[in-house]
Amino acid sequence: MSKITSYEELLQIFKDGITIMAGGFMGIGTSEVLVSALLESNVSGLTLIASDTATEGAGVGPLIVNKRVDKLIASHIGTNPETGRQMIEGDLEVELVPQGTLAERIRAGGSGLGGILTPTGVGTVVEEGKQKIEVDGREYLLEKPLRAEVAIIKAKKADKLGNLVYNQSARNFNPMMAMAADLVIAEVEEIVEVGEIDPHDVDTPGIIVDKVFLKGGK
Repeated sequence: MSKITSYEELLQIFKDGITIMAGGFMGIGTSEVLVSALLESNVSGLTLIASDTATEGAGVGPLIVNKRVDKLIASHIGTNPETGRQMIEGDLEVELVPQGTLAERIRAGGSGLGGILTPTGVGTVVEEGKQKIEVDGREYLLEKPLRAEVAIIKAKKADKLGNLVYNQSARNFNPMMAMAADLVIAEVEEIVEVGEIDPHDVDTPGIIVDKVFLKGGK
């Protein structure tokens, strides 16, 4: 069965209340087409896991501006004033996670681990409500894994089996999020035949990619 999907099919995938992982860092490596599809599908009540909320008009920012997100798990929000406003007014639940911890929690979710141990946050507000574990005389926080029902990611190139190649730093959170979601949708700039991508260049294997959408396609 072909993994290449249409925009119309994308609109049927998203549902109210699901958890979405969105790759990218300040919008770089974020699929604006898939964000637009989320908006057009009129879903709401989302839990969004992302590095950040970029700006009001970039990356996942429009999901915040249009109040489609009820809960956000991210490493920083300062570049999008709307995120902070909604958090202060109680319209948006925000869980701020140190960026390295966020990446490791996603990796743990994709690897089937029960969590990670990190010293980051010990003795700060970050440790509130979390289990502390001592290892060799040092305290660590147990940070639980993160998973999502859907990951929306962006790549430079795919073959027809869904093997992906990213564009330099646009790789960022995309590969680990592709590992940690039940359904993985990739927007790509180019689709090639199977065998045209050197196996050594594959960043995300097609076995974990469910849908591929060609940017500019219909």
